[in-house]
Amino acid sequence: MGAALTAALMTRCAAEPPVPVAVRLPWVRVDRCLLTIPDPRAGAAARAELDRDIGRYMARQPGRIVYAARDRVTGITLGHGEHQHDMITASGVKVDILTALLLRRTRLGADERDLASRMIRESDNSAADALWWRVGAGEGMSGFYRKVGLRETAPGPSRYWGGTTTSPADRLRLLKVLISGDKGLGAADRDLVLGLMGDVVPDQAWGVSAAARRGDRVALKNGWTPRPFIHNTWAVTSYGRIVGPGRDLLLSVQTDQQPGEGSGIQAIEGLARMIGTRLDSLSPVRIRPCAAEPTA
Repeated sequence: MGAALTAALMTRCAAEPPVPVAVRLPWVRVDRCLLTIPDPRAGAAARAELDRDIGRYMARQPGRIVYAARDRVTGITLGHGEHQHDMITASGVKVDILTALLLRRTRLGADERDLASRMIRESDNSAADALWWRVGAGEGMSGFYRKVGLRETAPGPSRYWGGTTTSPADRLRLLKVLISGDKGLGAADRDLVLGLMGDVVPDQAWGVSAAARRGDRVALKNGWTPRPFIHNTWAVTSYGRIVGPGRDLLLSVQTDQQPGEGSGIQAIEGLARMIGTRLDSLSPVRIRPCAAEPTA
């Protein structure tokens, strides 16, 4: 009887169909393959339109305006009068003074670091006076300009550092030295200068900073001075570096024969804003799906 019962149970189990069981499989995301292709035709059209709009903008501004721009990420360059080298720097030369001092020193003393900070962050003229003489005034600065390859920059006469003349192209060359250090400037010294330029007091943060997008980092130095012997006009300048996602923009805008400081600032910021807003349009891309891969 026991053997018969066992056989019956086995027959019943074999006859019952299997019960399905739900199994949770891992979720797998399949990314779509896309190609990013440069669109030089659209870029050329955007460049022509920007050049035209900048020309119209500058024609409406008083005085002289020259500028140079270079994006180190895309290699795009822009400019008008970028080699015009009779434009005075005013306080813009204070970065030159500090850079020249750093090339002459193994390290700065505490007093020189304080002078450097006040000279760049606050544009303190008395600090610039002190350091101008420590770098050898005009003669020392001439040697510095030869060393770093600023061929379109000449120091102001005697104690008048603000009379230094330069070009937008040379301002970009100076920024390149501060970024790359290819003229013997050490990393710590470069960080010091760019750090001070990135921490100017708020009321001096105007100028090429208008090219920045939200979240971009800005390091700049501005210059401004009345010119009573040039029809009571003003010279106003601004140059610096704007860094953010997909962008490392070097920009210098110099003006003179301005009716006032405010008009110079307005002219610089309008131009900088136009460049910063439309820079991405100069290197457009097209997106298209990858070609389907053959299957076996």
